[in-house]
Amino acid sequence: MKLVLIADTFPPLRTSGAVQLRDLSREFVRQGHELTVLLPSSDLKQPWALEDFGGVRVLRLKAPKTKDIDYIRRTMGEFLMPYAMLRNLHKSPLAKEKWDGVVWYAPSIFHGPIASALKKASECKGYLIIRDIFPEWAVDMGLMGRGLPYRFFRAVANYQYSVADVIGIQTPGNAVYFDHWLQKPARKLEVLQNWLADAPVGPCSIDLAKTSLAGRRVFVYAGNMGVAQGMDILLDLAEHLKARADIGFLFVGRGSDAQKLAASAKARQLDNVVFHDEIDPDEIPGLYAQCDFGLIALHPKHRTHNIPGKFLTYMQSGLPVLANINEGNDLVDLIRDEQVGAVATENSPEVLARMAMALVEGGQNGDEMSRRCKTVYRRLFSPEQAVQQITSAL
Repeated sequence: MKLVLIADTFPPLRTSGAVQLRDLSREFVRQGHELTVLLPSSDLKQPWALEDFGGVRVLRLKAPKTKDIDYIRRTMGEFLMPYAMLRNLHKSPLAKEKWDGVVWYAPSIFHGPIASALKKASECKGYLIIRDIFPEWAVDMGLMGRGLPYRFFRAVANYQYSVADVIGIQTPGNAVYFDHWLQKPARKLEVLQNWLADAPVGPCSIDLAKTSLAGRRVFVYAGNMGVAQGMDILLDLAEHLKARADIGFLFVGRGSDAQKLAASAKARQLDNVVFHDEIDPDEIPGLYAQCDFGLIALHPKHRTHNIPGKFLTYMQSGLPVLANINEGNDLVDLIRDEQVGAVATENSPEVLARMAMALVEGGQNGDEMSRRCKTVYRRLFSPEQAVQQITSAL
């Protein structure tokens, strides 16, 4: 099939979304499909730039800045983004291209206009990949009420949904948000699991043997550190286990709360905690090879269901997880049913501390758990399955 994929993140960015779309794009090509990725770029001096990314055509289109700016300017930039992308697409060599299917990735919720235009021009179907339910999760977190801003974002999201013929959600629990959307005939909602390509263990710029965590059993957190993660409890956990000289905690990444968390660890004099800036995604397997367990945190106010990308990377590397997540999240049952770690919904550092010690003292059971992690990854989270599911739907 000749497909176009619309997104707002892709390498060289290091976000989990960029890594996911990199792996998905490569798999489309590996399975013999012709793929073009359309991306907004605020750094371009010209209207467009066409690149080759391992057999994937990547067309970057000049658009307003939407990253690392205040919320008001970001909202304005994202609202204008699809229109700027369309305008500059018409100036590019791909202006007259026709597609067999349009795929787009959310976040962002603002891709509806460009997805609609490309579908109509090519008279083809569209597949929306949704990885979080916005603005619902922002309301759950108390970041937004149900006033005018919420109604605006909700209208934008609903328009994006209306453009799609098929929507792929992360987990079955998120289906409740699409009951109204499904009332229109010929629409299809399905679970599209997250995916991650196999990655070899290579060199890593972080050498734990040269840090204060040398010789300890290490719990690692690698990824975004923001409001949605509710990571303060992980520092509370580290403080509870401060006396355990055999246990350490490593936090790698960036985000709105990263500096605050690092400052808090320093103020608490947590010598069992090390913070490090984000590293290249290709270094992650080498990092995890030095660690023993993966940490997951989702703010307890969440009501939507989410399987973080980092969970996949932990499974791929055979790291059992210690998770503190919201009650009722589908990830709770997945961890418990597959026996790939320990999960708490009480938001209690005492409970987490007991679970952490049980994991560390698991002995032979830990080896079996590590094997189960890799089995879960191979069975549920391969990009091969994701590509076959998307193309079958289209």
